[in-house]
Amino acid sequence: MKRLIIKGDPGVRKGGIIDYDGDEQVLFQINRNGEWHGPDRIQLWCVIGPEDERKDFERRNFIPMHLEVESIDAEAVDVIQRKGKPRA
Repeated sequence: MKRLIIKGDPGVRKGGIIDYDGDEQVLFQINRNGEWHGPDRIQLWCVIGPEDERKDFERRNFIPMHLEVESIDAEAVDVIQRKGKPRA
C-alpha cells in the first residue's frame, strides 16, 4: 500500500483500477485537493494497493503517515477501470 499523488484528474474515482509500475492497483481512497486554494492544477491524493490489501485498508491496518509517497502526472496514468462497482 502506498500514497500516490496524481497531478491533474485522469477521471478515476474511489474503487477504480490503474496500471502503476506494471501492476494493477486499486484506488482505496481519493482526496481531491486544489478546488479552491492550493496548486493551479487539481491533485488527487490516493491510497493505492493491490486487491489483496483491501481488508488491511478497510480495517485501517496501516499507519497513514508511514506510507511511501510517490507522484505522477495525470497524463501518465493508465486507467483500467474508472470507478469501483457498487456494493450490494
